[in-house]
Amino acid sequence: MSESESWLERLSHLLLREPEDREQLVELLHSAYEKQLLDADALAMIEGVMQVSEMQVRDIMIPRSQMDVIDISDSPESFIPFVIEAAHSRFPVIEDNKDDIIGILLAKDLLRYYAGEDFDVRDMLRPAIFIPESKRLNVLLKEFRSNRNHIAIVVDEYGGVAGMVTIEDVLEQIVGDIEDEYDFDETEDNIIRDSQGRYRVKALTEIADFNAILGTRFSDEEFSTIGGLVVSKFAHLPKRGEQIVFDQLKCTVLRADSRRLHTILVEVLASEPVMPDS
Repeated sequence: MSESESWLERLSHLLLREPEDREQLVELLHSAYEKQLLDADALAMIEGVMQVSEMQVRDIMIPRSQMDVIDISDSPESFIPFVIEAAHSRFPVIEDNKDDIIGILLAKDLLRYYAGEDFDVRDMLRPAIFIPESKRLNVLLKEFRSNRNHIAIVVDEYGGVAGMVTIEDVLEQIVGDIEDEYDFDETEDNIIRDSQGRYRVKALTEIADFNAILGTRFSDEEFSTIGGLVVSKFAHLPKRGEQIVFDQLKCTVLRADSRRLHTILVEVLASEPVMPDS
């Protein structure tokens, strides 16, 4: 095989023995990786594409309880600081409660408010798209691309709002943390201690459970989960790799996406010894 051939041409040669099912195709792809016909990123993305074709919206949606929304009854002066802090490009707008979503507000449309123009939030709203929890991600991605929508509201079988999903959420299944060494979302344990004495913690871990295992005394009056507490310490939604130290804890973000913190690594720092008076 010529060294001048592209990786795609070499991969085509490998795939000449046609796989009979998905399992054989995955084996061929991993064989191509072992033969250095594919790098790790290419393999991860191909596997991500295959996974997306099997996943449903309910598998990746942002739950209703974690949705950042704007109430139509609030004035721009009251919700604009929230928009700036959340840093999303689109926000569902509700009337009365989260089951009554009346449209989508684009953050960029708020520039008209600062420009001194006549501003009515209702006039700025874009139509909200509603989809069922069972919709396949590959179908949703195709619809996002064809109708140029970037966000959809997910409804359950009774018509109530179950959550929301964005085009970024779908794309992250392809190019995101597909083979994350720290990803233990499928395990039942929310807190796992590694060989170095550090703790891998799911962001949804209740603060009471976190306190019980690590011996901390954080209050759960303002935040119920450790993820909410850590995000408040950052004062922004952190990205993977960001670190922060507080209350003798060093927290490193292991997994996060455009809207949520998923997993953190917590290291308990040794207290500095008290120096005796000279």
